[in-house]
Amino acid sequence: MFLRKKILLLLSLLMMCSCVSRKQLTYFRTISAENTEEINENLPSRPEPTIKINDALIINVTALDPEAVIPYNLQSISYATPTSDIVPTSSSYQYYTVDSEGCIDFPILGKLHVDGLTQSEVISLIQGKLEKQIADPIVTMRFLNAKVTVLGEVTRPGSYLLNNGQLTLLEALGAAGDITQYGRRDNVLIIRDNRGKMEFARLDLSADELFMSPYFYLQQNDVVVVEPNQARATSNQSVSLWLSMVGTVASAATVVVSVLSISESK
Repeated sequence: MFLRKKILLLLSLLMMCSCVSRKQLTYFRTISAENTEEINENLPSRPEPTIKINDALIINVTALDPEAVIPYNLQSISYATPTSDIVPTSSSYQYYTVDSEGCIDFPILGKLHVDGLTQSEVISLIQGKLEKQIADPIVTMRFLNAKVTVLGEVTRPGSYLLNNGQLTLLEALGAAGDITQYGRRDNVLIIRDNRGKMEFARLDLSADELFMSPYFYLQQNDVVVVEPNQARATSNQSVSLWLSMVGTVASAATVVVSVLSISESK
């Protein structure tokens, strides 16, 4: 009986080793009513996303005269049968890919350098050139492939599209199903490719400084990495050892109980 109690105690200790404190799971522990005003005063404005090489852009041109803008829009191509003639349609539009020189090849207007420009600057650039050729053009643009990747201790690791090129760190983690109980909330890594130079930043989700970080607003192709906490690391390293010990103790207990039962029967 005493041996069985020791086994139960060992199992209880094993479960306690994997527990994570409430403090480790809490976001924004330092935020209070007193520092809210300071946060708002230093809160950076949401930056407008800038165009980067390899971005895919959907750009549409409209005007009061629909016929006038047809040459300025990329038309999708469909096939009725494998041997039929190509049939152009205007129901949807293809996208422009920013080439290695930072340019897109726009119909009629030719090559336009857009790398480093914001969405509104690209719209103004194209609209300014079109105004010389057609009346009252309206240009719209959106990102097609802008995404961030979330890895590590989250519920659903993977790549997630940015909402028109904009996403906060919290929104990205929310899309990934939140950080698991085994993820560190005080040391989230952001990896950013800034024109060929890698940038690294570590953010503490328990501190109010998070909102003032230039990495709070994610950019296309950012990678968010949530590393495991000590509970996960300890669990991964020692779970096999613990299970082996528990198995050994349980086997020994079975043998001892059997021997004692035989002795008592005699």
